[in-house]
Amino acid sequence: MNGAENAIRLARDAGIEVCFANPGTTEIAFVTALDAVPGVRAILGLFEGVCTGAADGYGRLRDQPALTLLHLGPGFANGIANLHNARRARSPVVNLVGDHATWHRPHDAPLSSDIVSLAKPVSAWVRTVASARDLATDLADAVAAAARPPGQVATLIVPADCQVEPGGKPRGQIAVAVGEAETVDAGTVQAVATRLRESNRPALLLGARALRRDGLRSAARVAAATGARLLCPTFPARLTRGAGLPRLERLPYFPEQAIESLKEIDALILAGAGPPVSFFGYPGIPSRLEAPGSIVLLAEPDHDATRALEDLADALDAPRNPPLPPEAPRPDAPTGELNPASLGAALALRQPEDAIVVDEGNTSSLPYFGAAESSPPHDYLALTGGAIGQGLPCATGAAVACPDRPVIALQADGSALYTLQALWTQVREGLNVVTVLCSNRSYRILQVELARAGVAEPGPKARALTDLSRPTIEWTALARGLGVPAARVETSEELLAQLDVAFREPGPRFIEVVL
Repeated sequence: MNGAENAIRLARDAGIEVCFANPGTTEIAFVTALDAVPGVRAILGLFEGVCTGAADGYGRLRDQPALTLLHLGPGFANGIANLHNARRARSPVVNLVGDHATWHRPHDAPLSSDIVSLAKPVSAWVRTVASARDLATDLADAVAAAARPPGQVATLIVPADCQVEPGGKPRGQIAVAVGEAETVDAGTVQAVATRLRESNRPALLLGARALRRDGLRSAARVAAATGARLLCPTFPARLTRGAGLPRLERLPYFPEQAIESLKEIDALILAGAGPPVSFFGYPGIPSRLEAPGSIVLLAEPDHDATRALEDLADALDAPRNPPLPPEAPRPDAPTGELNPASLGAALALRQPEDAIVVDEGNTSSLPYFGAAESSPPHDYLALTGGAIGQGLPCATGAAVACPDRPVIALQADGSALYTLQALWTQVREGLNVVTVLCSNRSYRILQVELARAGVAEPGPKARALTDLSRPTIEWTALARGLGVPAARVETSEELLAQLDVAFREPGPRFIEVVL
């Protein structure tokens, strides 16, 4: 058994079930190993950013890593943007990157590059295999690194000769599931409880696994005992929300609004979240958004924030089953013209129970978040790192992770152009993904930023660099060309009807919403 076969067998035995791949010549041994060693599903992405984004979505839902298989430094570079998002989401991902044979590397072949330097900024763990005998142990270490709570990106660089030569056995045992997070000590919990008792206007900022069902319920107990507001980051990696669940305020995107929202809070308790920071630096506006002196750390993102919230609630003698605030009313069925508000209302009304919503709608999807507050319970995944092109691949990986759940990609048109190839993978794999494309034919966020910069009348070059209407993109033709049934809607009534069809029929669907 060669090194590649040995590595795939080890991955399978550790519980890894899928490999999102865009291989090349230096990965041929891994390609054949996926046939020689049954048990790991091989999924082709037509662009490396689809593979890495899919691995991110898979990891967010399954809490265990998928493999990616990428071709040398240029192939890895094509996937870096979505690995940046995965790093920010703290998703468990293991990248296998082929390299030239060890004896060929000194000759500086055309595809030679410094893969380690490319990998370090987006990986918590990087290693280059030295020999086929080491490959199994190195892969075991990569899987263990990716599974460190709450999950992280690990990159293993494998020269071609290390894949084809006889492989050795791994040293020690590995497990693929993300391990147990570090428990917050009792002293910290008691200190936070004391600060909350003394606070007049407290709030909890939740992140990581505290944004799931158990963490939310414990946070609701703390809120019932202290009057604390419950907040989440602007772009959560995974938030469970909907009817019957505690409601959270999402931090506003623009720093002025976030500062205004946080200015009265005198104790901002961090439970699995970092301090709130402006997405960009704006002259005259602080980078840190909280009121000075208000930060109180309960749990770091790699701590067991859910357990810490439960212990905090107990320390406060909080009620076990506090009543939730009255549910927000469901939106009325929209009629007539389509705009971001009517789009959000329509989707919130029609989305099925237990849906997974991957939101890269950017400016056009903002009203959806509020409209879906009382929709059936669902998981909400956002653009954690801000690198666009995440939505369609992340939805693809989420559908692979949870084949029995409906997946909705709420997608901006400009961002969709980065990784549209994900639609092809959705068709090939028969994935239940409904893409709702917000077609405003512009990079709208850049137009907003121009206005914020005081540019009331952009010049012709500035306008051209934010405009997607010359020529108009034929989205339904593109979707059909990649194999996805597609429809174009211009009214709220048409959108509601198409959503009904999309959620009734299996497989991927594509709806262009003209805004």
